[in-house]
Amino acid sequence: MVMTKKEYQPINCDDYDNLELACQHHLVLEIKLEDGEKLEAKACDLLLRKKVEYLIVEVDGQQRELRLDYIVYFSHPTIGKIEISLAD
Repeated sequence: MVMTKKEYQPINCDDYDNLELACQHHLVLEIKLEDGEKLEAKACDLLLRKKVEYLIVEVDGQQRELRLDYIVYFSHPTIGKIEISLAD
């Protein structure tokens, strides 16, 4: 399912920092996306392309790019559950 939004909405800085931390430690996160999809994926990197930020994750050996403003929440035992909020 392709999600479409006209314009990228940056996420809250604290949420971004938690994603950076997850990438640095290659944490396996439980992630829920806006369309209801839930996945368990290893956080690999953050990417900025054409003013849109993505979380690069590995799922079943495949890399996926998740647009940050499509993530509802992510969780891991060491950082807890982080509900993504958009920047003001």
